[in-house]
Amino acid sequence: MKIEKYNQRILAVLGTVAVIFLIVALIAFISITIREHRRFNDDDIETGILSVEKIEKLQKENKREQVISFENPRLIDTLNSVYIIPVSHKTLNEQEDIGKTLNAFSSSDSYEPSDSRYSNQYYGSFNNLIVFNSKDGTNKKLFDKRVNFNQIKTEYFEDDILLLMIVSEKDTYKDGVINLLDFKVLYIYSLGKKELKKIGIAGMDVFNYKFLNNEKNLTILFGVDKNNDGQFEEYNEPTLIKKYDFKNGKLTDIVDEKINANLQKTLDGTKK
Repeated sequence: MKIEKYNQRILAVLGTVAVIFLIVALIAFISITIREHRRFNDDDIETGILSVEKIEKLQKENKREQVISFENPRLIDTLNSVYIIPVSHKTLNEQEDIGKTLNAFSSSDSYEPSDSRYSNQYYGSFNNLIVFNSKDGTNKKLFDKRVNFNQIKTEYFEDDILLLMIVSEKDTYKDGVINLLDFKVLYIYSLGKKELKKIGIAGMDVFNYKFLNNEKNLTILFGVDKNNDGQFEEYNEPTLIKKYDFKNGKLTDIVDEKINANLQKTLDGTKK
């Protein structure tokens, strides 16, 4: 009997220790998750470029807070030796004079160079893109205005290579930076034709896109800002779908207006 009681006590102690350990582990896991979530959100905000209002204020004082930073070239056309060089930016710890050139530019090695024609997605915090031809030494920057984007996608066709970027251009969310919390548009650059196309709808957000099978035409999801706060919230605001004709540059509805209204009536319970 004494042995049985002893064993029961041992099991009870071990069970209590196990429960305490699990509770501590759970608390630690939750704490780490919260920290990582906050860090991710902070980084996402920080990687944006400054709003026009902040820039104008800094310019009055002849100051700057951000400097450009180049990424390593990525080979996108092996046959013609064409590369893209993403241009990112760094936020300085302290403001500096705009005229200052010493250490004004930095080179980022956060990405390994890619020589694979089929590595077709690149991630970072970018504000421009340079197309560089190593054969003739020519280069071209795609944007002449202040923009922000975090992904460059390449799509290969028999007659062309397309570069695609979902880009923020204005501080629509009014938080002082231009980043991916703001409304975005889609830019497509044709390497063959050397043309840059812009696709967007005023007051809406380009949320996602997809090429139709064996076509250059796309379907595009646009986020609708229902509460007019300058930001599309994926989890409680709707998207509408349109087709983009690559040849003529026109956006058209995919879902018929009557079907769209019918679907909403069914959801509302007003369809009898």
